Amino acid sequence: MAQEPLSDALFDGDSGAWQGFVRRYGGLIVAAVRGIAPTPGEIEDLTQEVFVRLCKDRFRLLRSYDPSRAALSTWLTIVARSTARDALRRRRAESVPIENVPEAQLAVDPVEPVVKLKLPEALLSPRQREILAMLYDREMEVAEVARALGIDPQTVRSAHHKAMLKLRAHFKADLERGC
Repeated sequence: MAQEPLSDALFDGDSGAWQGFVRRYGGLIVAAVRGIAPTPGEIEDLTQEVFVRLCKDRFRLLRSYDPSRAALSTWLTIVARSTARDALRRRRAESVPIENVPEAQLAVDPVEPVVKLKLPEALLSPRQREILAMLYDREMEVAEVARALGIDPQTVRSAHHKAMLKLRAHFKADLERGC
C-alpha cells in the first residue's frame, strides 16, 4: 500500500518516509528552482535549501500545508520558488560588504512636493485635517495618533479613509476641469 505523501511517519522523522517524499517530489522542486537559478551550478544548492527549509523545525513549514487551499505540487512549487529567491537575495546582500558600497549609491534624494497643495477650507473636517497632519507631516503611527487624540485606532483609520476619499474626489474633479 502506498504511503500518504505527508504521513505521520514523515513528520516523526522516519528516514524511509522522507526518502520517499524526496523521490516523489524532488523532480518538481528541481524544476521549480531551475527557473530561478541564475546558473546551472546553483540548481543543486537551491534545491537543497528548499528541502532544508521543508524539514526545518520538525517540518514546521511542511506541516502548514493545507490541502483545501492547493494541491501539494502547487504548494511545493510556490515554496521552492520563494525559497530560491530568498536564498539568492541573501547571497547578493552578503556578497558585498556595505563598507565597500560607495555612499553615493546608498544615498536617496529627498522627495519634496513642488507645490504645496491648497485645499478648500470646508473640504475636510478639523479632525480629518489633524489626523492627516499627524500621519503625514509628523509621520506618526495610527496607534500614536489614537493615543494623542484619545480615540480608538479604528476611528483614526476610518477618518483617514474618509479624508482620502474626499481628497481623491476633489482632485479628480480638478483634473477633469483642467485645473
